[in-house]
Amino acid sequence: MTWFYAFDLFGVAVFAISGALVAGRKSMDLFGVLVIAIITSLGGGTLRDAILDNHPVSWIRNDVYILVAVLAAIGTILWVRFTRPIHETGLLIADAFGLAVFTVIGTQVALQHDVPVSAAVIMGVMTGVAGGVMRDVICNEIPLIFHKEIYATACIAGSVVYIALHQLNTTPNLDVTISVLTVLVIRLAAIRWHLGLPRFHLLDRDPPDRDQ
Repeated sequence: MTWFYAFDLFGVAVFAISGALVAGRKSMDLFGVLVIAIITSLGGGTLRDAILDNHPVSWIRNDVYILVAVLAAIGTILWVRFTRPIHETGLLIADAFGLAVFTVIGTQVALQHDVPVSAAVIMGVMTGVAGGVMRDVICNEIPLIFHKEIYATACIAGSVVYIALHQLNTTPNLDVTISVLTVLVIRLAAIRWHLGLPRFHLLDRDPPDRDQ
């Protein structure tokens, strides 16, 4: 098992944990928790593979992905029930690591299918964030990427860096390392200093007086 495959499984576990926690806040039963955990951890990669016609999708080729997601969700339930709630800061840091790995994997897969650069960036971002968007929509929440600190923007930066290094024919390990660190550093800085993009506030205005 390569180190990057191990990081991929770690990302699956982290996102499954976040999905399980959101499902727990909604008081879902065990089946609901498992479904949300699997969607959160594997939804982005599944959507990417479906769009790229990359069949069979990753978790069908290798059932370890499903197993890791299920075990992470069950472990989360047991941990919260018998010990104490998972510290949110620690989860955010782990989530940032999983986000970075998933983004680079998505970009790699897209480039292997000879798609344009813009599509490769979109596939990288999608792999990192789509599972969380699905989770939040199902749980009737505003998706995290639309109202919290910089999230998808970090994925875009990491994907662009990976593509640039790939086109410069640098070593694959260097490409992956620098790209993962790019996403990780930006996301952690956003968490630490609450950095975000400018928000759009629609101000209520009095309607114009049609008699004038």
